Amino acid sequence: MTAAPQPKDHHAAVVYNPIKVDLPKLEAQVAEAEAAAGWDTTQWYPTSVEDAGQSVTKSAIEHGAAVVLAAGGDGTVRAVAEALRDSGVPIALIPSGTGNLLARNLDLPLTDPIASIGAAFTGTDRRIDLGVAEIERSDGSSEEHTFVVMAGLGLDAKMIALTNPKLKKAVGWLAYIDAGVRAIPDLKPVKLHLSIDGAPERTTTVHTIIVGNCGGLPGGILLMPDAKPDDGILDIAALKPSGPFGWLKVWNKVTWENGVLRKSALGRSIIDLTEDVKDVFYATGIDLRMTVEQPQGFQLDGDEFGEAKSVHAWVDPGALTVKVPA
Repeated sequence: MTAAPQPKDHHAAVVYNPIKVDLPKLEAQVAEAEAAAGWDTTQWYPTSVEDAGQSVTKSAIEHGAAVVLAAGGDGTVRAVAEALRDSGVPIALIPSGTGNLLARNLDLPLTDPIASIGAAFTGTDRRIDLGVAEIERSDGSSEEHTFVVMAGLGLDAKMIALTNPKLKKAVGWLAYIDAGVRAIPDLKPVKLHLSIDGAPERTTTVHTIIVGNCGGLPGGILLMPDAKPDDGILDIAALKPSGPFGWLKVWNKVTWENGVLRKSALGRSIIDLTEDVKDVFYATGIDLRMTVEQPQGFQLDGDEFGEAKSVHAWVDPGALTVKVPA
């Protein structure tokens, strides 16, 4: 079957992390897919320490890219998505990292680069939401970033900060478990002032609070089982373990109950008969404001973003178009 003719200068762009990809192999695969689809020559943009992908993605848009393929880890995907926000130019995912969180949550191919690349040229468009976070620092300065999967303050940010890069390269996402085990003994509860959707502010104490556009993590961990990337709302999970078995209850909740029991009618009936685990608190909203008494580490899609004094997070519905296999 011959591909339908494309408009003149109808080309794709690839924003890639040079550390994460086999460039010659990827170039050959993309060239084959572009030729089969009848597209013009793909343009290539490497990321760098100075530019995680935002600036080069904007350059790709300015040069008329019809789709931007993000080849790298979760940080590259987040940066490309941030630059594509509300642009109408779709993103295609070439999973090349440890977590591949967005591809995982959208049920996209994780280990089939040919299928992933093909979706960029022949796939269909799916609109999803973006999370937006305005981070205020101790000195009063602030900055705004987007996230495609999750933002977090507390334990999860500390886990990321403590993750051993060599171990991560060797065993992948399991390195985060190692970091979590090392983080927990020194972890102290965080006093948090919280307001959702303009409701009166309330004060609570948590070990970590996570705001999610998606709910799944590697290893079958379903942190927020009701989160959907295109429902126009954010899901919020606060972990506040108590007692000697608190963390065990949290782990059982997000692995066994969320990840296994919820997948069947029998399992859901068992959940309905079980007393709620008070060590995990869930909420939803479109706008969240939180302030901590002492600055805490903050993360976006698995990358450190320094310490935050307060965070204002909200949802931008349908702000990102993703190419998915037809």
